[in-house]
Amino acid sequence: MSVKQATGGSAANIPIDADAPIDADTPIDADAPAGAVKPAKGESRTDMVGKALGLLVLLGDEPRGASAAEISRRADLPFSTTYRLLGSLTRDGFVDYEPDGRRYHLGLRIFQLGQAVSNHHGFAGTALPILRRVTEQTGEATILSVRDGIHHLTVNKVDGPQTFRVTSDPGFLGALHTTSVGKALVAFAEDEDRERLLEELPLEPLTSLSITDRDAFRAEIEKVRRQGYAVMDEENELGMRAVAVPVFNSQGAAFASLATAVPVFRLSMEALVALVPLLQAAAAELSARLPQR
Repeated sequence: MSVKQATGGSAANIPIDADAPIDADTPIDADAPAGAVKPAKGESRTDMVGKALGLLVLLGDEPRGASAAEISRRADLPFSTTYRLLGSLTRDGFVDYEPDGRRYHLGLRIFQLGQAVSNHHGFAGTALPILRRVTEQTGEATILSVRDGIHHLTVNKVDGPQTFRVTSDPGFLGALHTTSVGKALVAFAEDEDRERLLEELPLEPLTSLSITDRDAFRAEIEKVRRQGYAVMDEENELGMRAVAVPVFNSQGAAFASLATAVPVFRLSMEALVALVPLLQAAAAELSARLPQR
């Protein structure tokens, strides 16, 4: 499926309506042709690019989409600016507009770019068969994550055959301190990065079992380093537990982590930890095959 290209349009004076669709061929003021973004006084085009990218990040957190007014409030931008930015993004395929619900979603162009990144790093063609093989042996979900700043980013996942589905889909950004993949990424990061994360990482609770004390988190990371794997036992989501191992680069630092995640009623923590050798063997194969960041 091709991505719609930019089209031209004539200028027209029309009122801005918070519930109206933004059409690529319908400018919102006489000076802005075809949904183009005209920087306000004192703003550079670089400022507007940054704001547009911020809107895409916000939409990425809204699987059901959001209205222009909602996006404007969340981005803390004037509605007119948000409207113009969404117009440009819709025109070029980065955002889709849903007329029935009057909501905006990430467009196919984002999917296209994401697939290109995934293929470049080997997450699809190289990693996926290895993840599938792990899931075939465990019967449970297998997840591959990388660190993205102070979050972990799910880059690939294979669900198990069971009806209970793990919700951490590719593209999901999660906390480092409440997840097994996140703890593994922190524990086996380069020394400088690890120390910075231990000192500065926000430790917000996601459940009553989340680690929120900095000394306790430091002790947890030291334990992960000693044993070579990390666990999560309802710290990120009640009813779920997971075990993860690092995927090392040639310098001995983790550039990814690999996990098995299960509902608590299906496997005990002891049974989950028994899967560590299988995960470590898969991680070693990923380390040898994946381009290292």
